[in-house]
Parts: sequence; structure tokens; C-alpha cells
Amino acid sequence: MKTQSQNNPKKGAASMNGHAEDLQKLLKEQLRDVLSAEKQLVKALPKMVKASTSGELRDAFNEHLEVTKKQVERLEEVFEILGAKATAKHCEAMEGLVKEAREVIDDTDDGSLLRDVGLIIAAQKVEHYEIAAYGSLRSVASVLGQDKIADILQETLDEEGEADKLLTRISDNINVEAYEEATR
Repeated sequence: MKTQSQNNPKKGAASMNGHAEDLQKLLKEQLRDVLSAEKQLVKALPKMVKASTSGELRDAFNEHLEVTKKQVERLEEVFEILGAKATAKHCEAMEGLVKEAREVIDDTDDGSLLRDVGLIIAAQKVEHYEIAAYGSLRSVASVLGQDKIADILQETLDEEGEADKLLTRISDNINVEAYEEATR
């Protein structure tokens, strides 16, 4: 049987003041991590644009670069709402994902569609990481009654989902073209 706090997470979190403070602290720490992730991505995307063969993929990366810059601004707004300084805490996960994208570039021929296939795989790994992070952060913000923050995080979550869907659509064509290129 569920307790009152299980039926209403907001009420439960509020009634456990010390635990609510711990949850608020965890939210801030994880927001610092995702801020680092987004800033790392802002630096990595131009390299991915330059390395892309397909104009469609280059355009998608360029567009997501602009969206990512706005996401950084939104995270800074979230910190302002929380009354905290927007300082990033190095995101090891994004560092690894960016490293994988660099390895794709280093290990494939310039101008090949094989490189684009690898870049899409690397980019979708990034998107899935971000989707997981923003979905979880939005949920925590909601439980804490931080509805404005939850709405801001939902906006970013929606953008990450759209980026993932776009990469999937692009890959449908590029994967076939890369196969044809490899079998010529």
C-alpha cells in the first residue's frame, strides 16, 4: 500500500525538509554536469560540421550548434532561478562521447560517407545521453515543485528528441549511400 508521500511526491519531498534539501543539492550538481556537457558540445559541433561529407548532416549539426547555445543560456537561467552561480562541473560522460566522435573523424577517410555514418552514431549517443539527463532533471525539478525549471528543462528535452529524430531520418539515406559507396 502506498503512503501519502508516495501518492504525492511533492508533498512527500516537502515534508522531509532535510531530504528535500539534499534533492535540491543533487539537482544543482547534476545541472552543473549537464552545463559542462552542453559547453563541451558547443566546442565539438563545429569540428563535426567540418568533418561531415553530407550537406544535410552539416546543416543538422550547424542547426544543433545554435540550439545548443540557447540551451546553455537556458541552463544559466535555471541557475538564476535557483539563486545559484552557473558554474559547470566537468562532465566525464560528454568528454568520452566527444572523444568517440573525434576517433570517428580520425579513423575514417575525409569525404567518405562512412565518416558520416560514424558521426551520426556518435551524435545519437550524445542525444540519448542528453535525453536521459534532461528527462531525469525535469522529473526532479517537478518533484521539488520547481515548475518553471521543469518547463525549461522540458523545452530542452523536446529539442534533444527532435535532434535525435532528425539524425535518424538523415541516417536512413546516408547508411544506404555509404553501403553503395563501399561496394563500388
